[in-house]
Amino acid sequence: MTYLLALDQGTSSSRSIVFDAQGRIVAVAQREVPQIYPQPGWVEHDPNEIWSGQLATAREVLSKAGLTAKDIRAIGITNQRETTVLWNRKTGQPVHNAIVWQDRRAEPLCARLREEGAGKLICERTGLIVDAYFSGTKLRWLLDNVPGARAQAERGELAFGTVDSWLMWQLTGGRVHVTDVSNASRTMLFNVHTNQWDAELLALLDIPASLMPTVQPSSSHFADTDADLLGSVLPIGGVAGDQQSALFGQACFDAGMAKNTYGTGCFLLMHTGDAFRPSNNGLLVTSAAQVDAQPRYAMEGSVFVGGAVVQWLRDGLKAIPGSAQVQSLAESVPDAGGVMMVPAFTGLGAPYWDADARGIITGLTRGTSVAHIARAALESIAYQSTALLQAMSRDAVAAGGAPVSELRVDGGACVNDLLMQFQADLLGIPVLRPEVVETTALGAAYLAGLSCGVFENVEALSKLWRVERRFMPTMGRAQAEEAMARWERAVRQARAQ
Repeated sequence: MTYLLALDQGTSSSRSIVFDAQGRIVAVAQREVPQIYPQPGWVEHDPNEIWSGQLATAREVLSKAGLTAKDIRAIGITNQRETTVLWNRKTGQPVHNAIVWQDRRAEPLCARLREEGAGKLICERTGLIVDAYFSGTKLRWLLDNVPGARAQAERGELAFGTVDSWLMWQLTGGRVHVTDVSNASRTMLFNVHTNQWDAELLALLDIPASLMPTVQPSSSHFADTDADLLGSVLPIGGVAGDQQSALFGQACFDAGMAKNTYGTGCFLLMHTGDAFRPSNNGLLVTSAAQVDAQPRYAMEGSVFVGGAVVQWLRDGLKAIPGSAQVQSLAESVPDAGGVMMVPAFTGLGAPYWDADARGIITGLTRGTSVAHIARAALESIAYQSTALLQAMSRDAVAAGGAPVSELRVDGGACVNDLLMQFQADLLGIPVLRPEVVETTALGAAYLAGLSCGVFENVEALSKLWRVERRFMPTMGRAQAEEAMARWERAVRQARAQ
């Protein structure tokens, strides 16, 4: 048997999964990642805890699977994107906690960049908007605010990386400082046309080029691990940021194919092939996972509050004892009873990009029950995702392409049948749930397997993708359009606060 090991380092947990050569899960190990909140709007992780937790899960999953490192052909890594780590090259120690992708401390710098008119250049080179979400302004904050960091950086003593780079540095005992194109494309410093760090953008943010890792295709030989970590030397053959990795794991290799990940937030990506097409509808362009030097792109939209609205029902409203109970509560009523929820707890992401919007619940009557609110909360996830996909389809059609014809889904909330059916109803296209919903880790395993010859090509991977359930739309289009019109009215109210 041939096995692949995926290291899946996420915002809330570090996981390791062993897959066989058919893309089936053999074993899983997981550890929680402690969250650090120094002040409102700031989110940090301890990089050493990320490393120790990830290594522990890798050792644990091999034990669970009854395997040794000699049974593993290659390692794939997928990671929370944009999270920024800065460390000393000599000691291997971080100079500060990692600044997590959710962190907003760099917003004043972003506001200044927007006022200075830098947004056009950044969008043209990177496909991104100017936002504190991305790594570049987080790195600039570290250089400006950690005592001695800028002087050390200018002497070439420090290294920057997203979490994948940090893990590979540790896995190789500091021999390798590298990343892949998909992670690099989320820094606001990477030219996605040339697949190189952009000297003009580095200068714009006053970041020394010596800090930056070498960039490789997502499926390539990145490094070999130190033998003493897992018991044998293992090649690292695949690396991709979590959302691009999920797109790859869903076998969305061709232009027009799309996936939506239903996690804490929702991340909808549509492959656009080798065409870089800036959005006219509030979406981002990002580098897709690449198997060679040819640039490949995806259009992306993010919903800030997806599955997190269920956590709010549980922890904030105390409406359910556990997240698993939300479907049965929502199904206890035939519909939301006219209730509409916009969970803009931290503003609205794409396609609205309104940081000042705040959450609202509308349509309440004396007959409204907690079940109606639970149903409206679930439906809000589908409404937000529909707004994203409609924006993507408008961009695709404007560029001479076709609208998305089916949506592949993954992530924790995709197991909710009520939500997936409502998603299909709103979209008017089939929603496909695969047998293996751990597509983020699977994508990393596939990338690693391609680089070491376990899989011949992406066509072979397409044949491994298997659908578990297909949700077909049952709602009439006029009814769906009326529902989306009600949603947009609610959004306008949320933005008017």
